[in-house]
Formats: sequence, structure tokens, C-alpha cells
Amino acid sequence: MADHSVEITEGCRLPVLRKNQEHEDEWPLAEILSVKDISGKKLYYVHYIDFNKRLDEWVTPDRLDIKKLQFPKKEAKTPMKNGLPGSRPSSPERDVKKSLDLHVQSASATSRGKTLPTPVQKIPARSFFATLAALPSICCQERSGSFTSHCFCFGLSILSEWSHCLHVLMFHTILSDSTLWSQDSQDSSDGIPSAPRMTGSLVSDRSHDDIVTRMKNIDCIELGRHRLKPWYFSPYPQELTSLPILYLCEFCLKYLKSLKCLQRHLTKCNLRHPPGNEIYRKGTISFFEIDGRKNKAYSQNLCLLAKCFLDHKTLYYDTDPFLFYVMSEYDSKGFHIVGYFSKEKESTEDYNVACILTLPPYQRRGYGKLLIEFSYELSKVEGKTGTPEKPLSDLGLLSYRSYWSQTILEILMDLKSENGERPQITINEISEITSVKKEDVISTLQYLNLINYYKGQYILTLSEDIVEGHERAMQKRHLRIDPKCLHFTPKDWSKRGKW
Repeated sequence: MADHSVEITEGCRLPVLRKNQEHEDEWPLAEILSVKDISGKKLYYVHYIDFNKRLDEWVTPDRLDIKKLQFPKKEAKTPMKNGLPGSRPSSPERDVKKSLDLHVQSASATSRGKTLPTPVQKIPARSFFATLAALPSICCQERSGSFTSHCFCFGLSILSEWSHCLHVLMFHTILSDSTLWSQDSQDSSDGIPSAPRMTGSLVSDRSHDDIVTRMKNIDCIELGRHRLKPWYFSPYPQELTSLPILYLCEFCLKYLKSLKCLQRHLTKCNLRHPPGNEIYRKGTISFFEIDGRKNKAYSQNLCLLAKCFLDHKTLYYDTDPFLFYVMSEYDSKGFHIVGYFSKEKESTEDYNVACILTLPPYQRRGYGKLLIEFSYELSKVEGKTGTPEKPLSDLGLLSYRSYWSQTILEILMDLKSENGERPQITINEISEITSVKKEDVISTLQYLNLINYYKGQYILTLSEDIVEGHERAMQKRHLRIDPKCLHFTPKDWSKRGKW
């Protein structure tokens, strides 16, 4: 469909042919990020607007719909606003910032193909519940509005029919003076991003993205018996980015430029498992604890590999402040890496995970939840509550939401009534049992729509649909962490001078 008489340049937008999940043809709008010429034939690197970057790809001219070509808009050299030279022009991002400052509940604005969320004012817990108790009728009437879309509102008529409720749990104390999150805690990346922390944080500062880091630079990675197609940019050495296949040793993760180099390396590499201490083994699943200071080369190679599949985290070559927990699967040839998570040795914000990744060949098999469950088992041994560092990727968000939901529902369904009264539990008790941070417990209960206000008190209502859905999910969840197989002694890193 491309018309070769029209020059397509970087920044142009036009529909591009691709296959959807049902393998049907579709023509989503895409932006041209780069153009290259190979043997007289042009290729275009496109980003599909409103699609995840991992779907970006090189396409041939016949997949472009040139009839709907949109050229990039030229910006004025001396933008003026209100007749004043030198003033910055208005933009959707700044407008949203202003509306956030004024706590204006406005409709979501769009900017550069991304949807900005409706700003929501955070309300302290006690005042929130007092407001909700004083205005139950207003909340129910305005349920479709922007305020109550984040509130603990539920139709009272449903609660009056107790036959629909399997468990009703009365709260003694819902919250202390902590702030109630109006949005899901794991969605805190939405909206105006805050500056990344410089003390070990792996959160990526997207303000410095350039055209190079927006494009995948590695075509294929061979890791053991698997060949992986990277999703995102990773800063491997420039001379390796032109290779059709990048070879990695699956035990030490060293990168090599050819199969012959890999074979020669394997004759010298003595590793058959990740370096560090094996702190868990059950069946064929093992976890190794790796110190980023003691095993710097391995840790850096692991970060390079992980960056191919994580877009929202940056890569720090200083791995000293981190511990890496690598999950592996054992067979006669050794321990093969399945996934990993990293955590700061000292976290002032109760983060128990910095980065978490299940490699693509092992995804959708329960390993992601196993990594998450293991991170919370470590927190239980440490006697702390923990939360993952935000923002989470889309797949990470789904995994955490699912894990939190299943873990909390498992506790609620195991509660037994005493003296014929309804069972009782508090948010603090759920948090202590699971080591899940209180904010994540609250956001999960909100997400499941379990908290309701009835006759002057807050109750949890588990409907038959929720219980049946939970039971079906737990039947499919075969991989679980056995605390008896964990051999882990937490260290007090604050007493160690330089770790």
C-alpha cells in the first residue's frame, strides 16, 4: 500500500497492518521511529500507538497505508502565550498538573497517545470513612461519578439478602491515621511521575528517553535450549547489536558473539548453577541468593538480560546495594534460570522487590506467583511487611493483583465464627499474617469490591461468585512455596559499613 513517491520520515504516523491475538488483520495507527535501507529496500521501525512497546517492530513498505499518512507537526520557533514572547505554550501535561494542584475532577486528557488518569484527591482514612458514613445516600446515587468510582460503595439491597453472602466479617479497626489510597496502590505509576530515587532505586526516569533507547537493539538471544525475542532496548555493547543471534551462557550469563565462542566458553565455565547460596529447594525448584557486591559480573549480566523484558526499570551497573534471588529448575545438566527478583539490602520504604521477571519461555506456568510468594516468605522471616517498588509493568501488575487477591481470600475463607457470631478481623491482622503492606491489602479489597457499609459498620461480603472463582483459581495453582524448605537467615545490613 506504500506509495514510493511520498517520502516517509521519522515522526510520521499512519495505519500499519498487523495480526491481532486472533490472527486477524488490523490497521492500528503507528508512529515511524526509524527508517533503514538494506540492499535498496527500505524498512520502517514502528510503534503502535496505545500498544505496549514490546510489540514494536520493523515492517516492510507493503504494510503501510500511505493514504492516511500524517506528517509530524512543526513546532513554532518562538512560542507565545497570552501575547508574551518567551512564554511556554500550553500543553495537556501542564494542564493536568494544574488541575491536580486545584483538585479539579476533570475528564482524562490525552497526550501523545497516552491516557492520563482522572486526578483523585487522597483523603485521610478517618475523614474518608466519616464522610462516607454521613453521606451514604449521596454515594449510592453518584456511584457512576468520579468520586465514588474509588469509594467503598455497594448496593445496600444486596446486603439485605443474607442468602447471597457466605461470609460477613465485621471490622474492629479498619485503619490508623495512614492515608487511604484512592487509586490502586500498584497503579501509582499513572499520572504525573515523581523523580526517581537515587538510593538503589531501579525506577526508570523516562524524561531522558531518546530514539535509540525506544528501539529494540537485539534481534534474538540464545539462552540454553531457548531462543528469546527481546521486547525492549538493553544496553549490550554496540558491536553485538548487529548480530542475528546473541549467545548467552545459561549459567554465568556471559554474552558471546558466536556459537563457536559459546562452545569454547562452556569448556572453561565451571558453573552449573547461579553463584551464591542456595536457600531453598523443593523438587526441581531452587532459589539462590546472590550478593550484588560479591558477584558483580553475574549481577550485571543478569540486569542486562532482564532489561530486554523490562521497560519501566533502568539499569544501574552499581549492583552493590542489591540482593538477587534467582529461581532455577534442575535437571541432569544443571540449574537453569527461570526468573528472578532483586531487592535493596536496605529499603527505607519497605520495598521487598525492586525488579521481578519470569523469562518468556516460563511465563503463564505459575512461576511468577511463585517468585512473588517467595519474596513475601522472606519478608515473614525478616518480620516485616513489604511491597514491590512502583511502577509495575503491565504483566507484573496482573501477577501481583492475582497473588494479593488469592492470598487475602484464602485467609478470609479460613476464618471461623466463635459463639455463633460473625468472624472478625482487622486490616492490621491481615497484613501481619501475609506480610503484605496495609496499603496493598486495602487496594486489593477495593479492587475486589469486598468492603461495604451496613448498619453503621464496615463489613466484608464474599459473594458466591467470588468464592467459586477463588476455588477454581486455587485448583490451578499447583506451585507453592513450602516454608519448611526455606533456609534463610536475614542480615542486618545497617550494621555493615559497605555491605
